[in-house]
Amino acid sequence: MKKPLTGALCALLVTGATALVNAAPATAAQALVAPAVTVNFSGTVALSNCSGSLVRMPNSVDSDPGLILTNGHCLESGMPNPGQVVTNQSSSRSFTLLSASGSSLGTVRANRVLYSTMTDTDVTLYRLGSSYATIKSRYGVSPLTMATTHPVAGSAIKVVSGYWKKIYSCNVDGFVYRLKEGGWTFKDSVRYTSACDTIGGTSGSPVVDAASGQVVAVNNTGNENGERCTVDNPCEVDQNGTVTVRQGINYAQETYTIPNCFAPGNVLDLTRAGCVLPRP
Repeated sequence: MKKPLTGALCALLVTGATALVNAAPATAAQALVAPAVTVNFSGTVALSNCSGSLVRMPNSVDSDPGLILTNGHCLESGMPNPGQVVTNQSSSRSFTLLSASGSSLGTVRANRVLYSTMTDTDVTLYRLGSSYATIKSRYGVSPLTMATTHPVAGSAIKVVSGYWKKIYSCNVDGFVYRLKEGGWTFKDSVRYTSACDTIGGTSGSPVVDAASGQVVAVNNTGNENGERCTVDNPCEVDQNGTVTVRQGINYAQETYTIPNCFAPGNVLDLTRAGCVLPRP
């Protein structure tokens, strides 16, 4: 899990004050397909112990209540147990909304935990008391859009931590059939290349595709000490049951199926076609 590591706070307060990080400029041929994307802190949030982002589904509209994406293990009531799914739980949790440069713009507040689990994935989705239109009018911030396609191996990504105000740049190294950490098991996880050396406090950071600017995953864990399948030391398990430990390598949970679980109006509906999130 990537909650804050108290011992690292002082040193990282200096390195965490990172300015904008831009995606690599497109070639002339690429520019004909899509404009260059700038990835910065706009749309990200800082929690008391984690990172997160203001997100929209592809069918969301400006009048819909805003949604905050973070990890299941960042839930304020404590980490969900293996097999546990939390839905429609009241919440008054606050989030610090960040500008493009990472400065604090103000606070937005949740009124519901729409969904939270650490089974198959590691995700919490909060519903805010404010609409996207209100947030845009008050703070000048638009949400990040959730991608609806599986991330691609080798693609360039940015892990944007609102907690540390730091952006990590690397590539998708591959995908893990099963990632086991303590009593939890995550399915089809994203493995980063080593350049994304995420630390405590980066939990819940959006993983942004550098080409599209869309959220393709949510950062959640890494193997810190080389231990096998323990908390803070997840292990990879393939289809044959073979276990691999990669010390120093970090992971995220894919989010492309989440939009299938939302009806118009940002209404969670776990019975919708294509929704594969675990149910209570």
